[in-house]
Amino acid sequence: MKAVSYPAYGVVPVLVDVPEPECPAGGVLVRVMATGVCRSDWHAWRGHDPVPLPMVPGHEFAGVVAAVGSGVGRWRVGDRVTVPFACGCGECEVCRAGDTHVCPSQTQPGFTGWGSFAEVVAVHAADANVVRLPDSVGFVEAAALGCRFATAYRAVVGVGRLAAGEWLAVHGCGGVGLSAVQIGVALGARVVALDVSTAAREAALALGAEVALDPAAPGGSAARSGAAHGSGESRASEGSGAAHGSGESCGSDGFGRSRASDDSDASRGPDDSDASRGPDESGASCESDGSGAEVVAAAVVVATAGGAHLSIDAYGSVATMRASVLGLRPRGRHVQVGLLLGDAAEVGVPMGRVIGWELEVLGSHGMPSRDYPGMLDLVAAGRLEPGLLVGRVVGLAQAGDALAAMGAGDAGAMGDAGAAGMTVVEVAQEV
Repeated sequence: MKAVSYPAYGVVPVLVDVPEPECPAGGVLVRVMATGVCRSDWHAWRGHDPVPLPMVPGHEFAGVVAAVGSGVGRWRVGDRVTVPFACGCGECEVCRAGDTHVCPSQTQPGFTGWGSFAEVVAVHAADANVVRLPDSVGFVEAAALGCRFATAYRAVVGVGRLAAGEWLAVHGCGGVGLSAVQIGVALGARVVALDVSTAAREAALALGAEVALDPAAPGGSAARSGAAHGSGESRASEGSGAAHGSGESCGSDGFGRSRASDDSDASRGPDDSDASRGPDESGASCESDGSGAEVVAAAVVVATAGGAHLSIDAYGSVATMRASVLGLRPRGRHVQVGLLLGDAAEVGVPMGRVIGWELEVLGSHGMPSRDYPGMLDLVAAGRLEPGLLVGRVVGLAQAGDALAAMGAGDAGAMGDAGAAGMTVVEVAQEV
């Protein structure tokens, strides 16, 4: 089969012929129709998140079941499917409870084994992990759900318990952040988005955020949406800057192995926490300095007339975490999606405020397969539109260059020079 592979860290991935994977017992082979290009894969390619070599990257995909292993009861050849980026073993106590995304023995395509930059990818424990794709949801749109949109959905809906009429604050408008904005608007919440990138703030407003704040200058005038709530008419690729800093993060696996991602969201590689970090995908950062967290939080409190009910750190830094917690109203909920690495992971939360105001401090990592149907129903009904975040569709032969471009100094909002929005590889045209 055709696949895009790299033999060593930093070597540009190229299209090669490789053996088709064997169908695992209890698993399936999926013929990949579309797959997202995520900065998590870029970090693995750079060696920030060590993977076995050679590696075929890719973990955000949708396709058709091509083969079914022994012991599989729910799936047949020809079924249209997608798969979470974190797949459980299907047998342990955690998986039996439905929490496959935090299974201690989880597998991750593109990290623990060959991924979806290929015509075919193997998925283990299919009955526990594979998700049926509605006919009304296209493969490119489903690939855009991937880790970014699904991670945001879990953080906002499952963990954050956002309700209509509440204020949602989103710190960092990358792929995860902008997805959170869109989801919050769809649920009837009022959204304030924070990012130092003008393009990212404009994208958030286009998706329905009421207020967009620059954390580098929180005392300045806030941009406010003049459009109807939830208009979202412009694609992230059309002059919006889309997901700043990518947000295509997938989080850590929760068991000591960090899933590195883009610089603005979720899990980041070790280099991202210090001066060696490469530029984020819009050439900016959502992070303010640590001493400014209180000022940023105060701006959120003013914009929301008392503080957010739910606040999400979709970037992952001490400053954004503190600003998120301090910007809550009494009994508010903070959800940490951005991964804090190294010494930053040990820096304390402002517990005096947490105790005194009975705040909730929560973590969120990916999304289990059991939660996909609810999200897909909203997509099928047109209430959620992940396709708005797709900026470019390329063929499999261009996937390696698209991945490598995520680290370019002149990268666009999602890592491709001159392009904004998520890049999706349409593998079907190569089959």
